[in-house]
Amino acid sequence: MILRYSPDELELEVVDDGAGTGNGGGSGHGLAGIRERVAVYGGELASGKRPEGGYSLRARLPLGPTP
Repeated sequence: MILRYSPDELELEVVDDGAGTGNGGGSGHGLAGIRERVAVYGGELASGKRPEGGYSLRARLPLGPTP
């Protein structure tokens, strides 16, 4: 996990190598739920398969008043 911040925004990046078990349980709302939560704060979410294998998720959230 990588956490970056500046006076204007916070960025969180999570990557994996694709070697997981796939036993997450499936009881949540997945990417749609994460995207909705990030959007509430005026942020952006990027996610997808990595060319070298695995998956990447990056959330960028503005710091300051909610739009």
